[in-house]
Amino acid sequence: MGSDKQGSGQAASAARTSIRIGTRGSPLALAQAHEVRDRLAHAHGLDPARIEIRIIKTSGDAILDRPLAQAGGKGLFTKEIEQALIAGDIDLAVHSAKDVPTFLPDQLWLSSWLPREDVRDAFISPKAPTLAQLPAGSVVGTASLRRQAMVLRLRPDLKVASFRGNVQTRLRKLAEGEADATLLALAGLRRLGLENVVTSIFSTEEFLPAVGQGAIAIESRRDDDRVSALVAAIGDPDTETALAAERGFLALLDGSCRTPIGGLCTVEGERIRFRGLIVSPDGREAYEATRQGTRGDAASLGADAAHELRARAGEKFFTLFAGA
Repeated sequence: MGSDKQGSGQAASAARTSIRIGTRGSPLALAQAHEVRDRLAHAHGLDPARIEIRIIKTSGDAILDRPLAQAGGKGLFTKEIEQALIAGDIDLAVHSAKDVPTFLPDQLWLSSWLPREDVRDAFISPKAPTLAQLPAGSVVGTASLRRQAMVLRLRPDLKVASFRGNVQTRLRKLAEGEADATLLALAGLRRLGLENVVTSIFSTEEFLPAVGQGAIAIESRRDDDRVSALVAAIGDPDTETALAAERGFLALLDGSCRTPIGGLCTVEGERIRFRGLIVSPDGREAYEATRQGTRGDAASLGADAAHELRARAGEKFFTLFAGA
């Protein structure tokens, strides 16, 4: 790493150097990339035109005929972008934090986090105002194993159908009658200006969000001091702390999309509160753990909660549903 003088000099020289952002091409991914671009431009007095946004098609975007768990897990949304980052074709990558695997290539790191949006899940339906009021036998469309499991945990009388595609595609499928309801992240709907489609919003007590939900992660090369200095200026310490706990929890569980997992850390001053949950895909079996502590203990508290759930659920819980 360079000295403080070198770091400040690198940030100051950014106005003379273009920055290349890599992202998926969905409307939500592009909205997030533009938010990063605009924050960088404002923080460093840059012309936004000097910050290029490059669309990189990922395996997750191409594979739409089966659940992610059967296709290889959440890394499908980051692999090609990370390859471009390692090759030097882009300078930084912008991801939805919940899409980022817990283990990254050695050359890369999550160098900054934007201030977190609302973490809650939204219920969308033309048939009922809430999940609780959906008629028995109704079909809920979702691409998320976590949402499937939690829907069935609350309403075992409902049916769940696989709903792949970007936000707009899922809303179109709902409008065409392929399902009676769907669930989406409120954060994504807000970033797309689509909050008006929301029928109701789940509380986090009732419906625990995915690890990282609502957060935008910036990934870059470990040895790129220039980019590290640039993105540090737009990072949010509270989001970084919360994600340290949540990703510490996920890292010790089955974070490959094969086991439904929820986790949320809230930060209040120097104190944090964490809640983690694992659920069987059919919603019938669930284990929950909570922790409280200080900011500096975030990662270890998340990991400790994961150890507790592994011990309580037993290894059979994770292997039993490996093919789900």
